[in-house]
Amino acid sequence: MTPAAQLEGFLARYDPAIARQGRAALRTLRKLLPGAVELVYDNYNALVIAFSKSERAGDIVLSIALYPRWLTLFFMHGAKLKDPTKRLQGSGSKIRGVRLADAGDLDDGDVVALIEQASATARFGKRALIIKAIVKKQRPRRPK
Repeated sequence: MTPAAQLEGFLARYDPAIARQGRAALRTLRKLLPGAVELVYDNYNALVIAFSKSERAGDIVLSIALYPRWLTLFFMHGAKLKDPTKRLQGSGSKIRGVRLADAGDLDDGDVVALIEQASATARFGKRALIIKAIVKKQRPRRPK
């Protein structure tokens, strides 16, 4: 099975509305970050697609996480980003996120500015889709 088919299988386990939002978010992020390596982690709590300069987790710039009821855009170095409109949530020493009401939030000027700021120094090469981890024990992907 190809990585694209595997990713589609992961998305299909979500409620159709969340899966649609996830696909739309991926299309938008692929346009904004051409050449990024996509690292897929089918984790316990969420399906995470990270956009990176390479196959290394340490090179991840940002990621989109699908939860049963929402999507969140995470910035690996979000604590260092300038956020004049206070869109970023979280208080960790590195990671900050923006909970998306829907994938259209990725077109919001403030969110696009954060994405551009986070990826400004990244040197992306050739796009690749790599399944990095599939955790056997997972929370349900659809709300109860």
